Amino acid sequence: MTTPTEAPVVVPGSLAHSDGPFVPVQTRSERPTSFDPAELPMPTGREVNFMHTPVDRLRALLTDEPGDDGAVQYELDGVEAHLGAEPVASGDEFFRPEDRMAAIAYKQAPGVLHLSIGAGEELSEPLTLPITGTGADKRAFGHIVIEAGENARGTVVLDHKGSAQYAQNVEIIARDGSDLTVVSVQRWDEDAVHAAAHQARVDKDAKLTHIIASLSGGVVRVNPSVQLAGSGAESKMYGVSFADPGEHLESQVYLHHKGAHTVGNVLYKSALQGETARTVWVGDVLIGPDATATDSYEANRNLVLTTGARADSIPNLEIETGDILGAGHASATGRFDDEQLFYLQARGIPEEEARRLVVVGFLGEIVQKIGIDSLEQELFDAIQVELDRGVA
Repeated sequence: MTTPTEAPVVVPGSLAHSDGPFVPVQTRSERPTSFDPAELPMPTGREVNFMHTPVDRLRALLTDEPGDDGAVQYELDGVEAHLGAEPVASGDEFFRPEDRMAAIAYKQAPGVLHLSIGAGEELSEPLTLPITGTGADKRAFGHIVIEAGENARGTVVLDHKGSAQYAQNVEIIARDGSDLTVVSVQRWDEDAVHAAAHQARVDKDAKLTHIIASLSGGVVRVNPSVQLAGSGAESKMYGVSFADPGEHLESQVYLHHKGAHTVGNVLYKSALQGETARTVWVGDVLIGPDATATDSYEANRNLVLTTGARADSIPNLEIETGDILGAGHASATGRFDDEQLFYLQARGIPEEEARRLVVVGFLGEIVQKIGIDSLEQELFDAIQVELDRGVA
């Protein structure tokens, strides 16, 4: 287990930190990690990585016991030709469970599902893995490894539907010169709970495009972490979500520049409607001491459609070298742009339709980055269904 350095004891008469006598870990790179669930405490909601999360709704996934047989089913027909043996890379130094759920999933998952694109191979069609929950009262743990060999090209889609209490670890390896896209789609039933940790390593001159699309589910917490390990590595991290009443959609993003001349771009967008709709985005970027001549930017945009919906947006940027090309972050949360609405209405478009066009256009910027026409259309249709529920 890795442990943070303890802060100095508070001197009598000084002002103590609000979390107690010790300053809590704030830096993502200093958080404790372990493969042993016993070494990662049960969250209370006060921890920096759980303070915006409905911990009580995750209780089923915080118990270190095996899952239920058949709780989640994987349809392997479309990926059988790319199933490999459990890779040596599994559990490598880049993958470290950061919370109790990830450690339990690593321990209790019945096996490792390894999807491999061979060195030099270029896929003409995406590999799609449907993952279906069979009941909200059932618990499941999953471990998936997605690996692109040297100079490989391809796209992998994880498509989640149905309902379950599902904790999942996804390891992603983009080896030298590869170009890999990973898309994780969450279209769960309203009573589903999904907590996933995606951790990726991008090697020399490799590219990773990572996309999260969360359009439904009771609690969906997909936290991607990308390590740009090799010189010239590049990653684009995109996310889109649409939260309805009672839904909590969350992503805590970590982009770690380790190698020189690395490039990172993070853009997440959310729309929310309904009194209890909630989205959470935390974006951490670390430019390490050896990550010279890097270029990094992260942004989060949230469109609040109704009163009572809440979007939390927290960007963080750490820079440990003065030799960079650029680094920045941005965050914005607001209602409809009145000028956009006026422009559309002035051209004869009714207000309701104008609002619909604004929402679809706002989220569509991310959807269109997927690059799979059929999936993009499915997601646009799902966004229309969300809007038809009543509230735009």
